Amino acid sequence: MAAASAPLPLDAVLARGDVWRGDALAALPGAAISSGYPELDAELPGGGWPRGCLTEFLVDRDGLGEISLLLPALARLSGEGGWLALVAPPWLPHAPAWAAAGLVPERLLVVRAGRHAAWCLEQLLACGGFAGVLAWPGADIDARALRRLQVAAEGRPVFAGLWRSTATGTAPSPAPLRVALAADATGLSVRLLKRRGRPASRTLRLGVPRPGRNSRVVAGPSFAEAAAGSAAATAAA
Repeated sequence: MAAASAPLPLDAVLARGDVWRGDALAALPGAAISSGYPELDAELPGGGWPRGCLTEFLVDRDGLGEISLLLPALARLSGEGGWLALVAPPWLPHAPAWAAAGLVPERLLVVRAGRHAAWCLEQLLACGGFAGVLAWPGADIDARALRRLQVAAEGRPVFAGLWRSTATGTAPSPAPLRVALAADATGLSVRLLKRRGRPASRTLRLGVPRPGRNSRVVAGPSFAEAAAGSAAATAAA
């Protein structure tokens, strides 16, 4: 019978990358991407938006400046040659504005998925060809689908963001990171509802630039509005 290996000292166990103290922030799998906001990076495990897991962004309505918050990280991924995907977004991205923010429009894929947004996101994560994927699955996504998405993202060098309603904030989720966003008089309010490590004790208020607020330079009309406008133009012709 082989001799049992000697137990590791506690210091050696705590030094492992996959072990973290409950009172400290844990680095999630994969290198983090700086958010572009030092005060936010200081609160995010690993010092930025994580790769290799699912991140949930909870909002009560679109147009709060939520995409502007992510543009610095998305621009970095795009600048490194990565492909980005938007699955079932509620608006059409404005290519000149995204290019001005540092993204490469030729490497941006927009998927009009409708009710199949969760399935499309799972396939994009599983293919391993994207550096960043954002999806808007709708209110009918269930716990089983969320778990499948988390499993699909695990171990892959991808920033996977899922947009959901703030009403889901009290429901359990397999996502290791959950972020609630809201607009206030000082800019964008950011509250970390869930992270690996000690709970966040404060709400951050970030002065996020919103160049598209008046001129729609970041986002165009929603798919429904675009379709209605196209139909009206066809009828007029």
